Amino acid sequence: MTSSLWSLANRKALVTGGTKGIGEAIVQQLLQAGASVFIVARDNDRLQQQLAQYRQQGFTVSGLAADLSAPDTARQIIDAVTGEWGALDILVNNTGTNIRKPTAEYSPTEYDYIMTTNLRSAFELTQAAYPLLKASEQGSVVFVSSVSGLTHTSSGSIYAMSKAALNQLTRNLCVEWAADGIRVNAVAPWYINTPLAAPVLTNPDKLNGILNRTPMKRIGEPVEVASVVTFLCMPAAGYVSGQTISVDGGLLAWGY
Repeated sequence: MTSSLWSLANRKALVTGGTKGIGEAIVQQLLQAGASVFIVARDNDRLQQQLAQYRQQGFTVSGLAADLSAPDTARQIIDAVTGEWGALDILVNNTGTNIRKPTAEYSPTEYDYIMTTNLRSAFELTQAAYPLLKASEQGSVVFVSSVSGLTHTSSGSIYAMSKAALNQLTRNLCVEWAADGIRVNAVAPWYINTPLAAPVLTNPDKLNGILNRTPMKRIGEPVEVASVVTFLCMPAAGYVSGQTISVDGGLLAWGY
């Protein structure tokens, strides 16, 4: 009985941005926990290569190359999942992007691009997935947010706005969808060793500044975020909802 709490056997999961960084680690952790995973990513060549590798390892996977910042993509993704499985238990909204610059220098186009990719796409996909998640009666939604949505960082104001909005969406949907058996949570990473963070982490001055503000004095790894996401999808987390869990090496806990 205890082992079933820590298993995702027979669960169907959808992960966006699932071929790189945190998203790739989430896919791997969900597969190892027993879930079947539908992967969405923009790079079709990379997606097909990874799908082939997972299948060779005996995992059940499918996928679709799609740009979540484009109109109507959410509906196309859910139609594809419905056609493939006719069911969905887990949705992980991981797709994200950023443009780092001072607030006064952002253009309207840059604002729209960041907000559409980070926020609107997650909202629209979650909205479109609602009927399948409700039918599951054990649905779990996880948003990959950021500590930038909880405190000031140097990542840029628009990025921070988009992540703060995801944290609030988490709380709203937790309450609104609880009666439908859907749990909704978010994880908020600090700097993690991913391609998105590479422009910052390869700058020695910026890296030193990050480490100086991180009690654990190191950069996080994608698997450390993915493990928390996977836990939130498991029956063991069945009474956890509406939470934004920081994966930050102690950053937010450190005052002066």
